[in-house]
Amino acid sequence: MILLKSIPKIDKFINNKAFDGFSKELITKISKKIIENLRKDILENKIDSINEDILVFQVIEDYNNLIEPSLQTLINATGIIVHTNLGRSLINKKSLEKAIQIATSYNNLEYDLIEGKRGERYSHIVKTLQNLTGCEDAIVVNNNASAVFLILNTFTKNKEVLVSRGELVEIGGSFRVPEVMAQSGAILKEIGTTNKTHLADYENAINENTSMLMKVHKSNYSIEGFSSDVDFEDIVKTAQQNSVIDYYDMGSGHMIDLPFNLSQKEPSILEIMKYKPSLLSFSGDKLLGSVQAGIIIGKKELISKIKKNQLLRMLRVDKITLSILEDNLNSYLKNDLDDIPTLKMLFTSLETLENRANSLKEKIDTICTAQVLETQTLIGGGTTPNRKIPSFGVTISYKDFKPNKIEKLFRQNNLICRIENEKVLLDFRTIQENEIEQIAKIITKVFN
Repeated sequence: MILLKSIPKIDKFINNKAFDGFSKELITKISKKIIENLRKDILENKIDSINEDILVFQVIEDYNNLIEPSLQTLINATGIIVHTNLGRSLINKKSLEKAIQIATSYNNLEYDLIEGKRGERYSHIVKTLQNLTGCEDAIVVNNNASAVFLILNTFTKNKEVLVSRGELVEIGGSFRVPEVMAQSGAILKEIGTTNKTHLADYENAINENTSMLMKVHKSNYSIEGFSSDVDFEDIVKTAQQNSVIDYYDMGSGHMIDLPFNLSQKEPSILEIMKYKPSLLSFSGDKLLGSVQAGIIIGKKELISKIKKNQLLRMLRVDKITLSILEDNLNSYLKNDLDDIPTLKMLFTSLETLENRANSLKEKIDTICTAQVLETQTLIGGGTTPNRKIPSFGVTISYKDFKPNKIEKLFRQNNLICRIENEKVLLDFRTIQENEIEQIAKIITKVFN
């Protein structure tokens, strides 16, 4: 076939001047694929001519699509501060800059500068956590799910762990406490009922094979009405009286009292540590407002045993995580809470949010219909389930555009919002002050 003979030769095609400055290996790979598809189209009589300029354009387009970063910055206008799908907590820029300095230099990650010999990577955060929480020792792994697994695997292999039926939770990504326990080697012993568990349920279930009394935070739901559970303080006392380990999987732990009376049902890490628990674990990237990590604090003898578990090497964190976490924990120690973006957003006053909302409204009033209103949102990230916090937002309407269409147009420009009462809403609980001008430009671009 004449057309087949017109197909460009790969060795000549890839030397087209349009490809100057591109990776020759990648251009070759893409070109082979496009030309092979061209050959198939000719054989199937789908085309009757070849335009080499179009082929070049296709190669360059595929090349740019391949090398374009998949992870992109977004504007979170959903109002959900710890948004699991949007990267959870923001990291303070100053903390990241310090981490960059550490990561791009040799450092004392596992080197004791005083003794001049091998050191321990976890030592960099232990002193701060000891001063913050009063714990005897601490260790950090890559997330709280890892912390749960590691603790159970270390202390409860082929032994019973007592857990209330009302706390056998499933969180995002089908992470189920019973299945994690089974894989860790622990034997789950359910006590109580879904809605009510009493201290006597723990006491009556303890036997010679009981290793641990475990409490699990109900991270993404709450039981209302005719219900009760056991305070962790009582679990600690019962565990001590029976010479077994008490362990609280807090999920998302917060270091200080939260606003809007959220701490009434969500005690802080510092409150829990008053009971002198055996072990406590919580996430670094939720309400703590730091980097993704699973933090374990508690008795020194127990932490020492965890450090000897061979699984720890697979779950340990790197120098960047430790650097950011150490800096954020020091912010708590110094009471520089504005250096924790999650807390800064959570504690921002309603007056400030309303002023920012009005600032955006003034910028876009001639572009679309905008209305400032009071609203409510959630912290998110498996924290404080069903407990709403007040906020201010701006609703956006434009001609006969349906809310779904506006939401999609915004999303295509990396502005993520929510639909409430059949209107697109931009919630200022999560909109940074320096993003207002950018949002106004996106709205102008979309509707123009």
